[in-house]
Amino acid sequence: MNNMDKPEILSANGLYHIYESKAEDGNVVALRGLHVKVYEGEAVAVVGPSGSGKSTLLKSLGGLMKPSAGLVSLSGRRITRLTGSELVELRQQTVSFIFQDANLLSHLNALDNVAQPLRHQGVLPHIARQKAQTLLDKLGMGDRAKGKPEQLSGGEQQRVAIARALITNPRLILADEPTGALDPITSREVLELFARLHKEEDVAFLLVTHNREVAGFCDRSLELRDGRFVAQHGTDVDIGNLSDTRELIIDDTGTVTLPPDILLNIGGPGRFELPEIDRDLLRMERVNEDKIDVGVKTELTLSKTCPACFHDYGDSDDQLCPDCGSSRPMIQI
Repeated sequence: MNNMDKPEILSANGLYHIYESKAEDGNVVALRGLHVKVYEGEAVAVVGPSGSGKSTLLKSLGGLMKPSAGLVSLSGRRITRLTGSELVELRQQTVSFIFQDANLLSHLNALDNVAQPLRHQGVLPHIARQKAQTLLDKLGMGDRAKGKPEQLSGGEQQRVAIARALITNPRLILADEPTGALDPITSREVLELFARLHKEEDVAFLLVTHNREVAGFCDRSLELRDGRFVAQHGTDVDIGNLSDTRELIIDDTGTVTLPPDILLNIGGPGRFELPEIDRDLLRMERVNEDKIDVGVKTELTLSKTCPACFHDYGDSDDQLCPDCGSSRPMIQI
């Protein structure tokens, strides 16, 4: 069964969001009529430059902010129609969030921060703390359980935030740069944990990321630019997430507008050469150095040699170079 044969866990139709502003430039349109579906047990990455609308999309899909227009459904229920208490209950049963900033409660230690979502659900304190300790142990934070956020490094805080997101056994995880504050080794450990949840427990993911290894974990990637999905990459591509028009418009100024499904077929936006030009005919070839590689379902392995000092790792699984101390990189097979 491929992902698109499964039920939808998350969907949005005609999603717009406008940030009102009294500045001279006027209002900012962050999302421009987006359509998106995430299926049960599917991992989807959203990639794109800063300011393209990725974080706004994530918050709108998770019910953390109300879009200016459009419909969002979570586990078959339209969250744009739910009351505050109904939305909170649905989120608790279905989805967890991981943000680039850990957003831990400053007055609680790591253990109680992780246990907090279960406490909100009425779970007894000792049971919640026991489960929290198990998750912290898995993420290498067991001996830091009593530390408060101010006593933890940025990477340690992020691992606590990830444990907090996992403690409710969510069916869907929405994450904004989930490994952004982590060192390469811890980042890989987190991705391995995500992969196990994805494969063994059928947890769905929607990840906003710039990281090639994070995008490579996902089944497909949606490329977001200026509030629109302009391309999609992966094995289970769902063309319904993109525009259904195939018109190409060239205005009087010479500006070319390509619909998203054509951009999908040519591999996304970029710079193109024009080796052939004639009346009513235009042939384009992408400039090699501008090719886009989002790294979907990339097979990666540990490098055999250290790029800094050329140490030969041999059959070792060491993550740090014993000669110079550099982090061992992952390379494409």
